[in-house]
Amino acid sequence: MTHDRAPHPGGGFNPPEPTDKGGPDYHRFIEAVRRLQDHARAVDAPDEVITEAADRLEQLSALLAPFDADEWQSPSGRRMDLPMRGNLLTIPMDAHKTDDGRIEGRARFARFHLGRNGAVHGGSLGMLFDTVLGLTASVLTGSRRQRTAYLKINYRNIVPIEKELHFDAGLDSEDGRKIFVSGRLRDGDTLLTEADALFVRLKPGQP
Repeated sequence: MTHDRAPHPGGGFNPPEPTDKGGPDYHRFIEAVRRLQDHARAVDAPDEVITEAADRLEQLSALLAPFDADEWQSPSGRRMDLPMRGNLLTIPMDAHKTDDGRIEGRARFARFHLGRNGAVHGGSLGMLFDTVLGLTASVLTGSRRQRTAYLKINYRNIVPIEKELHFDAGLDSEDGRKIFVSGRLRDGDTLLTEADALFVRLKPGQP
């Protein structure tokens, strides 16, 4: 299948354009892929079951392949009506701005994010904090276009999978185009992880 559309010019840091592509079942589609990732990490099935599953997955990939699109056309990351804009990559979470000007929310790591011995993989924590602190920088300063300059994570305690955890983050300071933010992840009263980051506002047209 060919797409009859002009290529996106790219360049700069383009905010996502809202869309309703994917229809009412796009959320189901994303959640089904997430569950499949968890099963792929957890399954201990007979050989014949794995063979059948592999056959079905190859068929499913063949069904979807003709519709692959670039990042500007795919609904992933552009479904503003869905959690995390329908982005499969991000850690499932929700967040809100508090009355005292901070960002708070909840996150839950799935079996797919397992490192070892029940602990979340450290790279998955980096994914969460980059998302949370990027959101913090954007919401609390009104900046729409910034990139991560650095992200430092301190691992204080083992972070469990398959449990609702709470995070909070805030703005530390601003210096010209630089936005300094920090945040924490907790399990009840237990501090699990904390991080600080620098985001830099982009100039017009800067990638």
